[in-house]
Amino acid sequence: MPMKIKINQPIRGTHHLFCGAVCAGAVMLIASSTQAQNLFVSDGSGNIYEYSPGGAQSTFASGLSNPDGLAFNSAGDLFVADWSIGDIYEYTPAGMRTTFASGLDNPSLLAFNSAGDLFESDQGSGNIYEFTPGGARTTFASGVGNPTGLAFNSAGNLFVANFTGSSIYEFTPGGSRTTFASGLDYPVGLAFNSAGNLFESDSSGNIYEFTPGGTRSTFASGLNYPYGLAFNSAGNLFETDLHSGNIYEYAPDGSRGTFASGLNETQNMQLAFQPVPEPSTLALLAVGATALLVRRRQH
Repeated sequence: MPMKIKINQPIRGTHHLFCGAVCAGAVMLIASSTQAQNLFVSDGSGNIYEYSPGGAQSTFASGLSNPDGLAFNSAGDLFVADWSIGDIYEYTPAGMRTTFASGLDNPSLLAFNSAGDLFESDQGSGNIYEFTPGGARTTFASGVGNPTGLAFNSAGNLFVANFTGSSIYEFTPGGSRTTFASGLDYPVGLAFNSAGNLFESDSSGNIYEFTPGGTRSTFASGLNYPYGLAFNSAGNLFETDLHSGNIYEYAPDGSRGTFASGLNETQNMQLAFQPVPEPSTLALLAVGATALLVRRRQH
């Protein structure tokens, strides 16, 4: 049976041991809550690969037709758009698959808003669909041309890359559309950094960075068809280089390293980081218990 400790009474002869154990447990649990994220990548061979922070590769899912967009919900379930089949699949962290939506027309990229609704760029129809957590579908926007990249800013506005229109559109939560950027060369991937700047992968071989006001600069160049983009919790940008089969990692200052190589460069390669878990209840209790014990020792 669990040991009961009355915090309002002194624990004679054991307070150093108990506090040390609790403090150590709190530190360990809090450290685990800020653990590095694993990277998930869709590959033209029909697989979803999972990479550890050190670059070790494993196969998370296989047997897909043409997996493209990836996105995690807050519960840690992975959603995958199968471009040629027209389905969106949902995977539990253990890899169990169910069909979340079907009957789509070349579903491309995916993104969740802060309310937990899933948005999907439907390349064949030119629509942006919104799905509730239960799977109910509505049309958020239509007539977008050839929508690909999706990303939400901190204000809840949705940014959409129009691949053939060479533009990036901005939609308010109510669906009003403006053109955020134009004159691009087949834009695909979009991602925001923590400062609110938007990054775009351009088939010109460049990655462009846009300030919230729309001012553009070149963040990286000389790439071989940059495609998917995603930031990890440390603020580093990861990019799938479609025609080289590489995944590059960029520090905030733009310095580049090769994170992984040897992917199937003939098809779509998108990526997503698993969400960082919130501090556990046990960790918070441990911190609270430690604080109480420290307070008692000060009196």
